[in-house]
Amino acid sequence: MEQQQYGQGGARVLVVDDDPTVAEVVTGYLDRAGYVVDRAGDGPDALARAAAHWPDLVVLDLMLPGMDGLEVCRRMRGHGPVPVIMLTARGDEDDRILGLEVGADDYVTKPFSPRELVLRVESVLRRTRPSQPSGLLRAAGLSVDPASRRALKNGAELALTIREFDLLAFFLRHPGRVYSREDLMREVWGWDFGDLSTVTVHVRRLRGKVEDDPGRPRLIQTVWGVGYRFDGSEDGSDGVFRAEV
Repeated sequence: MEQQQYGQGGARVLVVDDDPTVAEVVTGYLDRAGYVVDRAGDGPDALARAAAHWPDLVVLDLMLPGMDGLEVCRRMRGHGPVPVIMLTARGDEDDRILGLEVGADDYVTKPFSPRELVLRVESVLRRTRPSQPSGLLRAAGLSVDPASRRALKNGAELALTIREFDLLAFFLRHPGRVYSREDLMREVWGWDFGDLSTVTVHVRRLRGKVEDDPGRPRLIQTVWGVGYRFDGSEDGSDGVFRAEV
């Protein structure tokens, strides 16, 4: 699988949609914004194109013939991390939650504004490519390296999606402070508005990977009526994260 690096303006975006009109419009807007765009009309074609030229981001329709977008997302994530913006023709919350559960970083409900989609692409790529990575973050048996985008728990590597990684790094940088879902959406996702269930799903998924007992979380705690707080003292330390530069 060929891994390619681009600046954000020339990032490679794979557009997967079986509606040729939608695909053509989205491709045109992304092309004018300076992206290198590949197109696929179904799941197998998308996987083949991704294998030939690994994308920096995927715009993926949920309702594809045969292999649906959820399965395409799962298979792509099995090969490596890649940001995914899911397109859905329905506003049904279950569809959105399913997309987030398999690791989609964002979703857009059809019909949508192509300009808005381009802004979402820019936002996701910007958040996944920090220009000034900070030092190593450590707390409660967790170790996060923003430069290499690797996270460990007790020395074992964690398989985190891009948003899960960003969320964990944010928590480790701000231990002991309570953040609302609106705060997290603004600080981690870079959005001033959006569906707050996005945050809820990602917190639940992250707990499933970093907590010893996700049903009784001790690291990422819920402060009822307010939001979430990261408690780094679970391992008996003073609760302050360590940043090594």
